[in-house]
Amino acid sequence: MAGSPAQPWSTGRIGQTGVSYGGHSSLLVAVNKPPHLAAIIPVDGISDWYENTIYRGGIYSARIRDWQRSVAPDTLVTYAQHPLYDDFWRERSVKSRWKNLDVPVLEIAGWYDRYRQGMVENLQARERNVWLVSGPWVHGWPAGQPADIGNGAYLAWWDRWLARRPGTPLPAARVTSYEVPGTGWQQFDSWPPAGARPVKLGLGADGTLAPDPGRPATRTFEVNTEPVSGGPGQRLSFATGPLQRDLVLAGEVQAKVRASFTAADGNLAVVVQDVAPDGTSTRITQGWLKASHRSGHERAVPVRPGKTYDLDIRTWPTHYRVAAGHSISVTVSSDDYPEIDSDAPAGQVSLKLGHGGSTIRLTTL
Repeated sequence: MAGSPAQPWSTGRIGQTGVSYGGHSSLLVAVNKPPHLAAIIPVDGISDWYENTIYRGGIYSARIRDWQRSVAPDTLVTYAQHPLYDDFWRERSVKSRWKNLDVPVLEIAGWYDRYRQGMVENLQARERNVWLVSGPWVHGWPAGQPADIGNGAYLAWWDRWLARRPGTPLPAARVTSYEVPGTGWQQFDSWPPAGARPVKLGLGADGTLAPDPGRPATRTFEVNTEPVSGGPGQRLSFATGPLQRDLVLAGEVQAKVRASFTAADGNLAVVVQDVAPDGTSTRITQGWLKASHRSGHERAVPVRPGKTYDLDIRTWPTHYRVAAGHSISVTVSSDDYPEIDSDAPAGQVSLKLGHGGSTIRLTTL
């Protein structure tokens, strides 16, 4: 549809943008392929509504319930009726239709935002037509926040794809990322960046986090089934010594937790923190998994009490510099309220530690 006598100013090419739910809907509209949609700018959008918002690692997110009550109260019933990943969720997923995401996409994300994993996944799935800008932002429009990218980038995007003005620039790189907490902007051709390398660390029985985690051992914690509102909760923690030089994390932290449960199911939460010399801790990233979802979210696989399972837990991606003199800590527990419900069955969780035990894998530059 080109311009018409009634609307000579219109090219007939449509763009869509929005933040949070508006970002989700921009992406979902795109995978439904309306004929006149030419480009989108989703801000803090999803790859999958189930995984990014409602069931984190298969565990219901308590954090979303206030939004449900105020905006979509019927979903308090319908979402709870679909604890496994089924066609109900596929209809609300970009990931299930990535092949249809073929319009140009300028994703605006934040390294402090709850949807950063979804935005990175969209980029990785569709590198030919998705560009990512991820800054030092929390959830919401970047305008007015530090290192605001400005409206000029948005206008250039629309000029390129809607007005088709010749010479309108694209972003200088496929990925424009701000290295938090305060290092500044960098540009990469992919994510994780080329040259990123894995660093494997073992969880030691003495609470260390090191390439050599020591002799095999088992440590146990009681499951905390109540919301943690300021207390430490029940967990096991592990930490590196002070770093000799800066360490840049650029990608996911992946945990392989070797665990057994006294109950017939269990939740695991892995939290990675930056610990300053004065003991101040800053959360870098986190991930969660319900043990019965260890083979995926489409079906629950029984958990046999006392049997040890290898549980792979993905954390949200990050671009974070841990300064020399700081330490990295990893906490393993069954609770991370309000990110996940405190619904793990009461009992004990035992972790295999030391050589042949639980590990984490950092992605570093």
